[in-house]
Formats: sequence, C-alpha cells, structure tokens
Amino acid sequence: MSCSLEVKEKLKPVQKTNLMGMPIAKVENFFAEFGEERFRASQTLQWIHQKGILDFESMTNFSKSLRRKLTSIAEVRPPDIVNCEESTDGTRKWLIQLNGGNCVEAVFIPERGRGTLCVSSQIGCALDCSFCATGKQGFNRDLSASEIIGQVWLASKSLGKFDQIASKCITNIVMMGMGEPLMNFDNVVDAMNLMLDDHGYGLSKRRVTLSTAGVIPAIEKLGNVSDVSLAISLHAPNDELRNKLVPINRKYPLSGLVSSAKRYLDKMPDNRRKITIEYTLMDKVNDRSHHARELADLLKELPCKINLIPFNPFHGAQYKRVTDFAMYRFRDILQQHGYTVTIRTTRGDDIAAACGQLAGQVNDKTRRQERYKQKLGEEQPVKMLM
Repeated sequence: MSCSLEVKEKLKPVQKTNLMGMPIAKVENFFAEFGEERFRASQTLQWIHQKGILDFESMTNFSKSLRRKLTSIAEVRPPDIVNCEESTDGTRKWLIQLNGGNCVEAVFIPERGRGTLCVSSQIGCALDCSFCATGKQGFNRDLSASEIIGQVWLASKSLGKFDQIASKCITNIVMMGMGEPLMNFDNVVDAMNLMLDDHGYGLSKRRVTLSTAGVIPAIEKLGNVSDVSLAISLHAPNDELRNKLVPINRKYPLSGLVSSAKRYLDKMPDNRRKITIEYTLMDKVNDRSHHARELADLLKELPCKINLIPFNPFHGAQYKRVTDFAMYRFRDILQQHGYTVTIRTTRGDDIAAACGQLAGQVNDKTRRQERYKQKLGEEQPVKMLM
C-alpha cells in the first residue's frame, strides 16, 4: 500500500507557478525564494509583456541553468482565444476560453489617435443590473490576475504588438468588461499594476480606468493602493430609481457613493483629476428632463465629467434605446449646469460588443440565467450574444 502511494506521489505532476499575472513585487519575491537576484523580475516582465515571449528557453539574457530551473517550476500561460469577430466599424471582440466550459469577452475599440481595450474581471457578474446582458448570464467565479492580464497579452499579440507590425495599438485600458472589478479586488489590482508598470505595458494612470457600480468599502481601499482613473456606473439620479436599475444601490446608496468618490479624488497626488460618471440612457426610464436636473444637483460637489451612453439592446431586454431628442436634451441641461458631457458613440453593436452587451459563456452557479430564461418563457438556454 505504501509503495503504491509512493509511486503515485512521484507520478503526480508538479504544480508550476504561472508568472503571467504577477506584478513585479511578486516576481521579485519568486526569484528571491531560490536565491536569484531581484532584477530578474524586471527582465521577466519585459520578455512576457513587451516581447510576448512565453518560453523560458527564449529568454536569452538568462543563464542556461536559470532557464532550466524556471522551466521546471514555473510557466507563462495566458488563456486561449476561441473566437474573434471584427465589426464593420473596426471594433474587435475576442471570446476567451477558461476552465469549466466558461468564456469571457474582451473588446478593442480603435479610434483616431487611441485604441481602448475593454477587459473583463469575472466570469459573468456577481451583480444583476437590470439593463446589462452580462448580469443575465449569472456568475461563476472571479478571474485570476493571469486571466485578467492575459486578455491584454492576447489582444496585444492579436494586434501585432509583439511582432512590431501593429497597425492598431492599445493606448487605454478600461476595466469595464464582464464583472464588477472591485468584487475581485486583489487580482484586479495585481493586473492593473502590470498595466502601469514600465516593464509591463507602461500605461499612464490616466489611461487605465476602473469602472464600478459602487462597492463603497472597496473604493476606499482602492484609494490607498492605486491612483488609476475611476468611473462610476451611476445610471440614475435618485435612490428609488437606482435601486431598480442597479440593485447594489440598496446596500450602498447614492449619497455615500458620491462621498466615497470624492474621498478617492482627495487621495490623488494631483488636484486636476475627475471622476467619470457613466449614465446609460433608456427611453422613458431615466432620460427625462427632471432626471437631468436631479443628476446635476446630485453631483454638484464632485469634480466629474459625465459620459452619456445610449442603451444598447440585447436579447430579452426590457428597455429601449433613448431617442436622439431626449439624449441631446439631457446633455444640454447638464451642460447648462456647467458639466463637461460626452455622448459615447455606439461601437461594435453588430457583433454584440457595445457597452452592456458582453455576455461570454457562463457556467452559472447562481441559477440567475435559468430564472431569466424562464421569465422570457424560453425552453432553450439564453442566447449568447457572440
């Protein structure tokens, strides 16, 4: 009996450490644990995130013995792309395979002078905002830091960055894909640190944005460890309406959320920063003139800019897209109150890549997808918007 157990133990594969999602401090500790100099960490990050190298044998400024050691105890493993679609407007969407039959989506939006990558943080979403396709898919789990930064690595490779042939490049990253980033705090912060690191993707703190529906304790915590740009998914100017659209508001009401956002700005090293307020406009739901005036009053003490987003329909949605008249009226009222207001151009809706449409493929542990299917009176699983 003991002999057979010993044989099984010998045959058991070694669990290798995946370096893909490790920020520099953790890679430094990894090397220090087996007596290597800490500067190997910056070299490793450059190989992975700037040159796209996954094979330790190709890291030629490492000694042969170090390469052999790394090969035996570590790996650099991103997730896999199973599908890529490109919109007529140039927007590109990747369906990314994870374990357990799950998939998430990442989206690249090219614009003149910039390219924005929208990154997911969870398989599905732990929240259930009523106007968002992701929430209807339910929730499976948080993404690891390797799976989050892996989306950036895969997009960079797909766009040709590592081959120095990129006609489109990633200049901005937004944590606005599937999931609530602040409910996966540690992994999201590790991944964002790699986005910012000069040995990683080298992006400015103004070009990495985290979008949250308003997890107040995590906003407070984020301000102590990061100074990335912050966006608040608001979508309503009063608690009664927001409770219906964004259920987490019942736990963290608007007054506390606005105060928390103000405190986040107070922690920033400069006083020119502003919070981005995201407001999805839905026909005859939150697009009336009195809603605009309420919003102006709610935000009067918060340095912010407002991004209006026309609702993007998805399968089974109960809402309709705002009319152009109502949208521009809403904008004009806010501008009259002194706010900087932009209207987000709908991009990628022909491949279900527009804001609020990301759905992926979720092995739902919450049964929310099943309940949503029953509510729609369907016999088949909710149609994936891919």
